[in-house]
Amino acid sequence: MTAFPNLQALAAANDSGHRFDAGRRWAASLSLGFESRLEHGDRVTRLTKRHHSGPLRVQRPFYPEGRTGCCHVYLLHPPGGLVSGDALTIDATVGEGSHALLTTPAAAKLYKADSHGVAWAQHTHLTVAKDAILEYLPQETLAFDGSRGEQSTTIELATGARTLGWEILALGRPASRLPFVSGHLEQRFRLTLDGQPLWLERQPLDPNHPRFAGKWGQGGATVQATLWAVGLDDETDAIEAVREALPNSNRWAITRRRGVVLLRYLGNERNEAWALCQQAWETLRPRLTGLTAHIPRIWLT
Repeated sequence: MTAFPNLQALAAANDSGHRFDAGRRWAASLSLGFESRLEHGDRVTRLTKRHHSGPLRVQRPFYPEGRTGCCHVYLLHPPGGLVSGDALTIDATVGEGSHALLTTPAAAKLYKADSHGVAWAQHTHLTVAKDAILEYLPQETLAFDGSRGEQSTTIELATGARTLGWEILALGRPASRLPFVSGHLEQRFRLTLDGQPLWLERQPLDPNHPRFAGKWGQGGATVQATLWAVGLDDETDAIEAVREALPNSNRWAITRRRGVVLLRYLGNERNEAWALCQQAWETLRPRLTGLTAHIPRIWLT
């Protein structure tokens, strides 16, 4: 028996990745797969693959739009936020002819980095097959002052695939008088069709960079949102419908490029950003899927 059991435990923890120094890393992953199956003469989307490691889970699938309707799934991260060393990987594949909606039960929190300045990471990879539909509607992300990390979202579409989704980010905690004045975030987005890029974006967020406060960049805004839609039959009509449905404001704009309809928000109100995105989703969903918007009940709890 070793005379230094604590050192032995520490070595074992280091080997497993559960470190408490600058090399720490706490990994978690979730892999999902959806398929369209013929059941009693009807096509039904089923969650056929569900693998996880670490604190990432899903609840059972919900069918609030009927048995043959969209499959609603809630992505769960029980800790509720990311700290230094966290490394989350989410992978979902929506098979041919299926229709899935992914959301989260609450806002995600990005906490202040530790004394070593160790970053966190979250990578999401979504694949949508021919004639499949994916709605990716996570609740907002709240970045605390001093947070350091990288978020990436990759969506790979096949011909005939459709997708509608958003990402909403709020910086700091203004209500507590704790603005985002230190730290560094980097967001990456990649959207492809049959392997060819439709929309590539990289956005660094550093409060000490002139871009953060400059009118040509962030402009001092604390909340930003991006909503996208691919697969609309009439993009011009859809854009006009959104413009008519949303209140006039210089804090949002909508456009299209290479088959991607994009709505952007830049302001200081999380509730305003959420309301605009939800209203745009409710307007676009019938045009993209032929179905009226059905709000996930988790948003109402």
